[in-house]
Amino acid sequence: MIRPLILSLTLLLALPLSLFAHKMWLRPSQTVLSGADPWVTFDGAISNDLFYFNHHPLRLDNLTITAPDGSQVEAENQAIGKYRSVFDLQLKQQGTYRVAVVNSGLMGSWEVNGERKRWRGTAESLATEVPADAQNLQISERAGRVETFVTNGAPDEGALKPTGKGLEMEPITHPNDLYAGEEGRFRLLIDGKPAAGLEVEVIRGATRYRDTLNDIQVKTDENGEFAIEWPEAGMYWLEATTRDEKSTVSKASSRSLSYIATLEVLPQ
Repeated sequence: MIRPLILSLTLLLALPLSLFAHKMWLRPSQTVLSGADPWVTFDGAISNDLFYFNHHPLRLDNLTITAPDGSQVEAENQAIGKYRSVFDLQLKQQGTYRVAVVNSGLMGSWEVNGERKRWRGTAESLATEVPADAQNLQISERAGRVETFVTNGAPDEGALKPTGKGLEMEPITHPNDLYAGEEGRFRLLIDGKPAAGLEVEVIRGATRYRDTLNDIQVKTDENGEFAIEWPEAGMYWLEATTRDEKSTVSKASSRSLSYIATLEVLPQ
């Protein structure tokens, strides 16, 4: 009995850590639609499997929806359950919508009589919630974007313009024009400038039903660009993360940036 147990543990440890990591995502019911003011339903979650609801709902407090003309529109029928968040969006304009949850905040730690204290909050609450004389104070900034794209009719570029803040993706190939067997090209930006040398991970959904992630690992070039040749149709999860010392908050010594997108790849 011992040998099979050791073998099982060895195989378990050999699996990639990303197989067990919680993943945050937004998933639309479909990405390309047509007709008179069609509707899309979105699920949002933090889960162990892509794209299943088995850990925690994605909070929608900082949900931002950009219409094709650049205006901001509101989601409808928002609800948060035990394992997922849901909302609906009516595509009243022709073109592409960018749907994103954009989070930012600060994390801090300091010592009181040798005991480590931890804090999370905003730049506004920093002055009132963290002691001015805190010993060994360490503050870091965190900023993340979780997004997806849906199109009514023909894809356009109106909602795809980068904001110039944090880590974000500037599509070269339209995100709603991706097909199995073809290459999609994208550019990552940090504060509006090309993000060179970033690792990008791409995973096809339905990980619950296979033993290996079959993840794709690529790195951005000097122009912040990377390419993915889509092996098959399906919903894909894309993530990139990085750290730097370019915090927008004076008391923060470092900044953690993350970007996540859900992309649908269609069959030929």
